[in-house]
Amino acid sequence: MDIALQKWFDSHKKEIQEDFFTFLRFASISTEPNHKSDVLSCAEWLFAYLKKIGLSCEMVSTSGYPVLLAEDLKAGPSQPTALFYGHYDVQPIDPIEEWKSNPFEPTVRNGLVYARGASDNKGQLFYTITAIRALKELGKMPINIKCCFEGEEEGGSQGLTEILPKIEKKIQADHILIVDVDIPDLNTPAINLGARGIVTLDVKMIGSNTDLHSGHLGGISLNPLRAMVNLLSKCWDENGRVQVPHFYDDVEEIPQKERKEMTLDLEAYRKIYGIRAFAPEKPYTECESNWIRPTLEINGLAGGYHGDGFKTVIPAKVVAKISCRLVAKQDPQKIAKLVAQFLKEHVEEGMELNIEIGHGGPAVRGSATSKLAQVACLAYSEVFKKPCKKIYAGGSVPIVSDLVKAAKGEVVLMGVALNEDNIHAPNECFGLERFELGFLVIGNIIQKLKE
Repeated sequence: MDIALQKWFDSHKKEIQEDFFTFLRFASISTEPNHKSDVLSCAEWLFAYLKKIGLSCEMVSTSGYPVLLAEDLKAGPSQPTALFYGHYDVQPIDPIEEWKSNPFEPTVRNGLVYARGASDNKGQLFYTITAIRALKELGKMPINIKCCFEGEEEGGSQGLTEILPKIEKKIQADHILIVDVDIPDLNTPAINLGARGIVTLDVKMIGSNTDLHSGHLGGISLNPLRAMVNLLSKCWDENGRVQVPHFYDDVEEIPQKERKEMTLDLEAYRKIYGIRAFAPEKPYTECESNWIRPTLEINGLAGGYHGDGFKTVIPAKVVAKISCRLVAKQDPQKIAKLVAQFLKEHVEEGMELNIEIGHGGPAVRGSATSKLAQVACLAYSEVFKKPCKKIYAGGSVPIVSDLVKAAKGEVVLMGVALNEDNIHAPNECFGLERFELGFLVIGNIIQKLKE
């Protein structure tokens, strides 16, 4: 590992932290319209910062928030090009009463900076551009660099999706690094070779024109809550296998040799999240069920009265939120239509069922033998002084598949976030030590990608 990179970081530490905290103070919540000016101000600040550190920049307008493109192509055509992806928007902050400090005023406690976006994704984005800045200032930028930073990842990346055909040539690269994932723990550095795809469905069941008295009409009118529960229960068998016909048609089995290396520390998950029970798809392990198998989940179920006290009603309507996590070669729209068809075929007679298919994106998978994967693994091992694992993500970054298709390079998902960073939850945080480790890993990868 380059000692000069460490020395540069040590001599700039105060300045880096000040700039990082300025970045975190923008309430760039892309999914809430009342924060539009905050998101745009954040984009403008980041654009100015990228220019300040010497990158050629372009702010590309979209139907939503701007996409920022930045590059340094001075290494020339004889050297490879690496594209870095990240996002400057953040999740909403509700419930605000559970935050121990202002989510948009970075606060350091025990080496952790608490703020919305500290981990997802401002912290990871900012150590990436800090590493690029350091190598430029040290005169050690050996390859061509491109950056693509968007402001709508938390809402489905609609703007970036729309403009990908327009910017395709501008983002083409040999290597694509998605700096937006985590590692198992500080003693287990890892690169991520794939993330599952996703598609969502809103399911509404209507049984009457108005809520009904459960005494006067109980035993006469079919309760939509009961009908919905019965309907959803048909989606799985006793082994957790999805019962939708053709759901698994395009799923490819992973070689047994590769599956043997797939492990998760279930006790750590139990400790961190307080999980009471695990539910793999039998005969697959919990790890395999999360990394390489598709799922169908109920994310929300609402209807009737659920406040304090009691209200004896049969609700007029019930709503269910459903999502499917998908693996390579599964088409999100095809799967959504199969699920919708299954629900319509099994709904109890007389119930009105309305289904709206939501956003989605296909899975992405990189190669364990690619040059990028090998280089990234080596870079992590040198920085962490531990062997680097190759893992997969159960979650989804919907834009990644389309981005990889447009950029046409080999892909690795990477980062130094941890499960306990509370992303999407109150008191999100990121370790300042991990910011430094991420900086060193990125710098190390860039130097090792030189031909």
